[in-house]
Parts: sequence; structure tokens; C-alpha cells
Amino acid sequence: MDIAEWLRSLGLERYEAAFRDNEIDWAVMPELTADDLKDIGVAAVGHRRKLLAAIAALGSDADAAPEPAVGAPTAERRQLTVMFCDLVGSTELSARLDPEDLREVIAAYHRTVAEIVAGFDGFVAKYMGDGVLAYFGYPRSVGLMSNPSSSKHASVSPPGWWWSAI
Repeated sequence: MDIAEWLRSLGLERYEAAFRDNEIDWAVMPELTADDLKDIGVAAVGHRRKLLAAIAALGSDADAAPEPAVGAPTAERRQLTVMFCDLVGSTELSARLDPEDLREVIAAYHRTVAEIVAGFDGFVAKYMGDGVLAYFGYPRSVGLMSNPSSSKHASVSPPGWWWSAI
């Protein structure tokens, strides 16, 4: 953790520039006094007290200051299947329908696609006009080989109302 992150964790991110401009690092931190904090622009007594208490909690040893873990993973690598689908014939529909009616048709389409995608453990990432961008394998993976299979099945799965209309 760097000093900027530490200040944000205390809710005192407004002093990030002051600490940076005055070259305050983890080695200097234990030596700071209330007057030092006042000199760098920490005017509120409550903020000075909060900072001094947090500095004391760090300990007097500069080595005790939190440092970033070397080589610690910050992200997970996984296979992701991406599917984009859109409403076929929407351009023609836009010429024939009133804009409000077209909006209702597209909204119904979005709801239907979202329901189908969710049924196959997918995640709707974004609605783009009459299109839908969906991820399979995010935010959780159901298995490397099932993500492509889920997206394939979702892409050809008719909505439930379609089956009942037959």
C-alpha cells in the first residue's frame, strides 16, 4: 500500500497532494508532529488527530509500514466467452414503428435476452442500441469447456413465450 492509498483508507485523500509535495514517505511518517501536519496544510484538528493516531498505529519502525507485496497476484486469469447479439430487422422496424413503440420492442428484446443469458450462467455486460453484449465465465466461471457451450446454447435458445405460442 502506498501513502495515497493509506490516506484514502482513512478518508483523508484530500491531503494526498500535500504529502506528495512535501516528500513525506514511510520513513518520515513516524517523525511527523501535529505542527508538521499543520505546516503542510492539515488545518482541521480532527484530521491531525486522526492522522497522528493512524501513524502511531503503524509503529515507530519504518519497516512496519505497509508495503506492496512483491509478486502477489492482483487478478485472476480465466477464459471468457463473449457473445454479441442484436435484433434482426430493427432498421426496418425503426422505419415502420413510432419511436416509443420501437423502444418498447427493444426493451422487451433486451429483457428476453437477459433472461436467456442468465439461464445459461451468463452475464449481460452492456446494452448497445438493439444489441446485447454478454459474457460467459464472468463474474464466475462454471468450467472452461462449459462457457463456450453455454454461449452457444443461449444464442440458439428461443424464449419461453415462443415455445408456448407453438
